[in-house]
Amino acid sequence: MTQLIGTEVRKTYPVLEMSCAACAVSVESILKHTPGVSNATVNYANQSASVQFNPRTVSQEALQQAVRSMGYDLVIDDEDPLQIQQEAQQRQYEQLKARTIGAIALSVPVVILGMFFMDWAYTPWISLLLSAPVVFWLGRSYFINAWKQGRHGRANMDTLVALSTGIAFLFSAFNTVYPQFWHHRGQMPHVYYEAAAVVVAFISLGKLLEERAKSNTSSAIRQLMNRQPKTVHRLESDGTEREVPVTDVQVGDWLSVRPGEQIPVDGLVETGESYVDESMISGEPVPVAKTAGAALFAGTINQKGSFRMRATKVGNDTMLAHIVRMVQEAQGSKAPVQQLVDKIAGVFVPVVMGIALLTFAVWLLAGDAHAPGGNAFAQALLTSVTVLVIACPCALGLATPTAIMVGIGKGAEHNILIKDAESLELGQRVDAVVLDKTGTITQGKPVVTDFVWLGHRPDVDHLNAVLASLEAQSEHPLAEAVVEHVKEAGVRPGAVVLTQFESLTGRGAKGTVEGETYWIGNDRLMREQGLNTSTAEGQAAQLRQQAKTVVYFADQTQLLALIAIADPIKPTSAAAIRTLQQRGISVHLLTGDNPETAAAVAQAVGINEFTAEAMPNDKGQFIKALQAQGKVVAMVGDGINDAQALAQADVSLAMGKGSDIAMDVAKMTLLTSDLNSVPKALLLSKRTVQTIRQNLFWAFVYNLIGIPIAAGVLYPAFGFLLNPMMAGAAMALSSVSVVTNSLRLRSLRL
Repeated sequence: MTQLIGTEVRKTYPVLEMSCAACAVSVESILKHTPGVSNATVNYANQSASVQFNPRTVSQEALQQAVRSMGYDLVIDDEDPLQIQQEAQQRQYEQLKARTIGAIALSVPVVILGMFFMDWAYTPWISLLLSAPVVFWLGRSYFINAWKQGRHGRANMDTLVALSTGIAFLFSAFNTVYPQFWHHRGQMPHVYYEAAAVVVAFISLGKLLEERAKSNTSSAIRQLMNRQPKTVHRLESDGTEREVPVTDVQVGDWLSVRPGEQIPVDGLVETGESYVDESMISGEPVPVAKTAGAALFAGTINQKGSFRMRATKVGNDTMLAHIVRMVQEAQGSKAPVQQLVDKIAGVFVPVVMGIALLTFAVWLLAGDAHAPGGNAFAQALLTSVTVLVIACPCALGLATPTAIMVGIGKGAEHNILIKDAESLELGQRVDAVVLDKTGTITQGKPVVTDFVWLGHRPDVDHLNAVLASLEAQSEHPLAEAVVEHVKEAGVRPGAVVLTQFESLTGRGAKGTVEGETYWIGNDRLMREQGLNTSTAEGQAAQLRQQAKTVVYFADQTQLLALIAIADPIKPTSAAAIRTLQQRGISVHLLTGDNPETAAAVAQAVGINEFTAEAMPNDKGQFIKALQAQGKVVAMVGDGINDAQALAQADVSLAMGKGSDIAMDVAKMTLLTSDLNSVPKALLLSKRTVQTIRQNLFWAFVYNLIGIPIAAGVLYPAFGFLLNPMMAGAAMALSSVSVVTNSLRLRSLRL
């Protein structure tokens, strides 16, 4: 994805080979220090880098080379980078799986020999032969990556693994080949092959489980991406159909869509008709009828009919691509708490290495009398290795991004698209919600709510036909609502012939049918024609009190009907507002409509505070005023006039059926345009932040407790020392527990 920012561009690239949060910090650091790059952020959980750079100063190839020098890789292929990343991750997963199985298979006999046959003369040699391939072949990636990091003066989790397993193995190999060194000093030549082998096996198993868990959190993106077909049937200039890749489709191409196929790109129906399942966009399970001129969206599913369509948006411009992009950006963004975690991860590894050296020095200086078995050097080595193993920062690095990814995926399941992690974190603090009226609380489309015939009308069918023909010619925005209402009564425009038509701006319209003149418009027009409206004034006033627009229909001598038109309130709006208020959140109505309509809508949905006739700038100032009171404000809107307020709000939510500008500005998009999604989004935010806090608590507590125990702090009082093998198991389980806790969000009921 590319975004222009002045003379610079911002692109998101998949990153390969990252194995921990410290890896992400290293990649981010090298990118930031690359000449021509003004900013870069790397997300470990999403395995992506967002880079803002000047393409005149630095090329994509240079960025890739910089990342490769650290032992990682940057996918710069513009054709289909996500597909390349997915394939690479799948290969990496399969390789990791094979290495893990191999490491476990070779480690088990080493453990058995070390536990039950430790006094057998051949045990050290067999263990050496079995553990060597585990440490240096199946675990070679840790040494390779540690070396590449070390060349740049950096250290990460791979550094810890390489140091701990390498030192344990070499120490054991020395004791196996030259046991006399210890025998001459009256000591036993202990070996720790099982520790080195099992650490590699456990860490590999933990990585395998993490990779699988991370792939589960990204399932929403893959499902969205799979909604677009790979090939389409394009109509050629000679009238024939040709199957071509969807990437070859251009704007203006004619495509053939058959029953059961997915719509390949956004477009318009040209010929034919069908029903299309648009639940992906609207959330509604009922298929939508599509005839000539109807809009189509990529990823939706054609039902039984077939039609030909013309492409209007292709590639990254389609709504489906827009949805995928928003989810990807959200999963790649960092919550403010994650920025703190990244800083900690950047210094964590060097600190742990310092603690390991201090542990070694303390045990060495403590003297032989205080060491188990009377060997201070061996015990100093063992405890320092244990510190290095148990301190791997996987759990810390996964604490925030996995929860964010699962939370965003959960939102996508409920048609809530979250554009960045910050809004997901801020949502749980919202204590004031500001709602636009039209298209947010209401349907956003005027419809006829009341149709009252005045007096006995035996010729209703004829009058309906006249009304339909008259309004079909009108350009008034409410005319379409009348036409639609008459159509529902079974009458279509054109059933009678208008011999004369005149639009009366600001008042209505008139037309002639079979020599008779008819009028439709407001009460001013009726009075101008000398028609008496007093007989219907009571009914008209009652309708106006309900925030409905009253239209009169008359012939040359009398009023024929009253027509009430309104933008109806969505069925779920009142319940959603009540839910927010029950949670202690104040709800405000902010609209550019007149005070009477605003009051009627506010009363109908239970809002006590409303502001009418608000211009776009007024809406932005209203949000600022609430924020000045210390409120954390969420703004919900759908129009261009809401854009300023959406940008000003702490958390902004746009209706999916609203304007593109509103959706671009807002941090969240409610695809179904259902107001019930607002309390769902805020609840999701609360649960996600709770999960992050739980993850961080356990990750920090784990290291605060585990590192001192590994260093031997309990030995003077209790004689307890942690074995490196158990430290490796605990480290792997801590990472898995954090990911598993994050995945619990998937079962959250919103």
